[in-house]
Amino acid sequence: MPPLKGQLLKWIGNKQKFAEEIISYLPTTYGTYFEPFLGSGAVLARLAPRHAVASDVFGPLIEIWRQLHDDTEAVIGWYADRHATISRMGKVEAYEKVKASYNAGPNGADLLFLSRLCYGGVVRFRKADGYMSTPCGPHNPMSPASFAERARIWAARTRFAEFVHADFESAIDRAQDGDVCYLDPPYADSQTIIYGAQSFSLPRLFDVVARAKDRGVRVALSLDGSKKSGDRKIALPIPNGLFEREVYVQVGRSMLRRFQMDGQTLESEHVSDRLLLTY
Repeated sequence: MPPLKGQLLKWIGNKQKFAEEIISYLPTTYGTYFEPFLGSGAVLARLAPRHAVASDVFGPLIEIWRQLHDDTEAVIGWYADRHATISRMGKVEAYEKVKASYNAGPNGADLLFLSRLCYGGVVRFRKADGYMSTPCGPHNPMSPASFAERARIWAARTRFAEFVHADFESAIDRAQDGDVCYLDPPYADSQTIIYGAQSFSLPRLFDVVARAKDRGVRVALSLDGSKKSGDRKIALPIPNGLFEREVYVQVGRSMLRRFQMDGQTLESEHVSDRLLLTY
């Protein structure tokens, strides 16, 4: 199994830097690993399970993961084709052209390129019509050769996963006794401009987790912890008795706040996440 290298997708809330710590709290033996808020797939790829169901309600995102699994070279071609336009028209112009294409008809190929070039991985949409509005970031885009190497590594590490376009409830309801679920949903304190946050219901998630726990499924759930470097604790309606343990994972400075505050260093904006465990 090749070692994990870098992010495949730049994505707000990406857990790649903290995936090893999160995995240290997961059971060491389990049947099938479920990750129903797949996003960047960081925990899935770091864990590289032998049996997995990875899902997301966002269709263009799952299109990327399915294609990576089924035809990795096609995904490499998606990126290379769009990257080639940079030399012809410039980075920002190429980005805006692909963004216009995506907004005219959302698709995984355009989303892949946009996620690599957008500001801070903040994939945001207008609530009214789903229009992606994130500007191009200041960083230099990854070369097609480097992306190709990375895509092949990620494909190898996620090759045993089934990628499903599904709502979290239908995905979690598939899990049975002995399985494990890692959940990384939209955070309650997030701005509604962020992908997936507009219609997410935390109480509904807690109901689904309770049913899974009753079936013998072990669930780990990442949620808001503290902000302002620990000075502000996020209050959440966590049901009594649902979780057996609560630990905190230090995740560094808030990329969303950096985006909102135009790249300031944000020394007072360190964030920690709750990790809630049903076992």
